[in-house]
Amino acid sequence: MTGFGLRLADAVARRGPLCLGIDPHPELMRAWGLTADADGLRRFCSVCVTAFADFAVVKPQVAFFEAYGAAGFMVLEHTIAALREAGVLVLADAKRGDIGSTMAAYAAAWAGDSPLAADAVTASPYLGFGSLQPLIETALANDRGVFVLAATSNPEGASVQRADAGGRTVAQSIVDAAAAVNHTVPAQPGPIGVVVGATLAEPPDVSALAGPVLVPGVGAQGGRPDALSGLGGAQRGQLLPAVSREVLRAGPDVAAVRSAAEKMRDAVAHLA
Repeated sequence: MTGFGLRLADAVARRGPLCLGIDPHPELMRAWGLTADADGLRRFCSVCVTAFADFAVVKPQVAFFEAYGAAGFMVLEHTIAALREAGVLVLADAKRGDIGSTMAAYAAAWAGDSPLAADAVTASPYLGFGSLQPLIETALANDRGVFVLAATSNPEGASVQRADAGGRTVAQSIVDAAAAVNHTVPAQPGPIGVVVGATLAEPPDVSALAGPVLVPGVGAQGGRPDALSGLGGAQRGQLLPAVSREVLRAGPDVAAVRSAAEKMRDAVAHLA
């Protein structure tokens, strides 16, 4: 078993379909009694790594590490390594998107041999899905995954994502392009996922994706675990609900964070 899609499916079957976020927002760090600096960041992540050690997928939000410069990236590298050592799949929420050699450099950083490289990375296709080709090629070559933004929950996204693209929405065209890549990969499910917001009233059709669907916005942002079944025509085991604040606000006690995570895992267990 080497392909990301297979590794993810196995992890979800064994550990549940929940994706836990590590979002060290300064306000949350202060609520935990931590300083909003690199040392506080390190302590925050240490709690998360310990609390999340037996879960399937953890998603560090890269922006909150970037804010501390080189020291923040050092914490991120250590966090990724510690999670992977615990057998947790790591999804770097970097949302990278560019063209040509710049995209290739991002690909080397997040899906190649860099210390920052995770099991999978999020990416923005809104310079054209084809602009992600260097990232997709690098991910496939290294048995990693890519989650492509398709339909997000923020109100501003609809003006672009729901625009008509030859009789289908732009969001649907992104899903279809990801599906086309997955169908070229022998090992199924494929390694190219999409991101679809949990609170969307009209999500794109993901039934032919042959890959995972990351569903952010569950919990504090209003997405209800009991309302996710069949989102966008998804099959059982395809959805990966992402939760952050709903769990992290239970900190800083490790046991309390873990308990909150287990409660949320139980709430979405019907999706596995």
